Amino acid sequence: MKRYQFFNILLAAGLMLTASCKKTFLDENLTTARGMDFYKTEAGIQSLATGTYYYVFNTPFNGEWTFCNTNYGTDEFHVGGDASNGVWNAYDAGLRSIIPALNGNTISANVQWDNAYIGIGYANLLIQNASTSTSTSDAVKKVALGEGYFFRAYNYLRLVSQYGGVPLKTKPSTGIELEFTRAAAKDVYAQVIADFQSAYNLLANTGGPSRITKDAAAHYLAKAYLFRASEVNDSWNASTKTADLQAIVPLCDAVIANHPLAPDFGDLWKYTGPDAPNEKLSELILSAQFTSDVSASGANTQHLYYIGRYDDLPYMQRDISGDRPYSRLATTYYMYRIYDMVNDSRFWKSFKTKHRLNKASGAYVNGDLGIMYVVNQPGDNRYAKMKLNDVVVYGRTGKTIPNVYVAYPAGATADGAMFADVRFPSLSKFMDGSRIALNETRGLRDVVLARSAETYLIAAEARIRLANAGVGAYADALPYINAVRARGQYRSGEDRSLYADGGGAYTASASGQSPAINSYYPENSYYESNNIPVTTAASTSLAVTNTATLPAGDEYVISKLGYATPYDRMLCFLLNERSRELCGEFKRWEDLARTKTLLARARAFNPEAAPNIKDFHMLRPIPQTYLDGIQASGAALTSDQKQAQQNPGY
Repeated sequence: MKRYQFFNILLAAGLMLTASCKKTFLDENLTTARGMDFYKTEAGIQSLATGTYYYVFNTPFNGEWTFCNTNYGTDEFHVGGDASNGVWNAYDAGLRSIIPALNGNTISANVQWDNAYIGIGYANLLIQNASTSTSTSDAVKKVALGEGYFFRAYNYLRLVSQYGGVPLKTKPSTGIELEFTRAAAKDVYAQVIADFQSAYNLLANTGGPSRITKDAAAHYLAKAYLFRASEVNDSWNASTKTADLQAIVPLCDAVIANHPLAPDFGDLWKYTGPDAPNEKLSELILSAQFTSDVSASGANTQHLYYIGRYDDLPYMQRDISGDRPYSRLATTYYMYRIYDMVNDSRFWKSFKTKHRLNKASGAYVNGDLGIMYVVNQPGDNRYAKMKLNDVVVYGRTGKTIPNVYVAYPAGATADGAMFADVRFPSLSKFMDGSRIALNETRGLRDVVLARSAETYLIAAEARIRLANAGVGAYADALPYINAVRARGQYRSGEDRSLYADGGGAYTASASGQSPAINSYYPENSYYESNNIPVTTAASTSLAVTNTATLPAGDEYVISKLGYATPYDRMLCFLLNERSRELCGEFKRWEDLARTKTLLARARAFNPEAAPNIKDFHMLRPIPQTYLDGIQASGAALTSDQKQAQQNPGY
């Protein structure tokens, strides 16, 4: 039986073992090898911290497991044109402790678990060596130690939000350990909060977003308090709930003061090349760093997964700016209904709805409009069919648009016209035209882990929960929500059809691809979708002033989900606002699971998940590799003992 090891850091020590051999004239002593003692030195401690940054923040974005665990199976996304990991979205019989592989892309059940525990192993070593070091350097005693506490808390928060109670390991391993049991979720949260508090007390506010700062610790500490106070923990959190919620707002206010929102929501995603200005905005609190040197920073592959197919359509071909469309995640119709499409710019700055024609033939030249997605609303009868390749004419060129896709064709009121195809507006937050070759999978842009727009919404949710407990009023949440909504409004003089995404970084690429093949189109389908006259006036205010009368998109979701109480309505509004602001940013599944709204929303908006999702799916299956590898009293676990450590339902 293959033994399951929690932490492979011991491998480094094992490599130091040497075999004896006869002395010869060629005897050599290796003097450059580093043993575990190196990690007790100042240089070793800081080197370990650097390596832990890479492992904890960068490696999750090289591959598909992160989006499988955070974006699939929610109200925001369902399976696009490739179902390699569809089991994570559909909650069918394949989602269990061992996931049957559909193909080589299928993600196993243990990848997230292993990644987090290896990160915890590195963090434990960092904490121990920084704590016991005789160094008086702040870089060791404060920075490295604070980073170690943060890394451990960050990984345990990921684990407890996905699995519930998990084994707690807070000391480095000195040998192979095989006997583990799951701690209660209550104890895991206590450890997470204590570690984030330690990080907060040790760290300064310098070096962000590339380094962990006091504000990063405060943001995640507030999030940990919020998670502990959420519905999924209501069986045991009564004694800590009110204090947790009251601690959140001061933490958030301090972070917000240091991280003003970017003036334009689109600035966040306007990536023009490695280390572009959008990667250094004041709004950013913490990012996973990637650079043009992939040997140093690893590969960010998230640009592959959210892109609808474009390269197999008439007059189109794959290019560096349009990205390589793996087409794993498609937007659900929930995303088309929750925005004020006329006044809220965030949909139009998050999703690509037009492509430049780049394979000219006949009457077409490269640069004509080649693809358009019309994201209209139910009952719109302007478009007779879902796809119209001989009817829709683009006003600026007077030419028919070869490929047009309509959300609600022919006055339809039912969702789903685009669900049966690989065609959908692409989430463009991760698009990367700076890659070094046409089919290169390795991306170079940073991944935002935390930004202050979310901090506003964490504070707002705390206010909503406090109001439900009789402390304050629901209206106390509105200033925080409205600050985020105000940033999403169109400004006076703004061109509402103007669009930018990371595909525009093709000018920084070393691919050598001809600009004539470029499919990057700096325009969206705002006017075609909304059917309003061209305007540059400021949009109508998105501010909400009355909690009893919420925006139309929110009232639609509230009605569909059958909510009636003030608390349910406001929490629904808050979760919708998180979608509008944070869609795709690797947070959604945990937000719905912790609030126990996952089932209702998946059933209402996710066509593949709806028939299968059950109550027990609010936790993930404990991986079989762990259950098969551990022991009790020196013997492998029995079937009953394994089931006792497994989450119910799996």
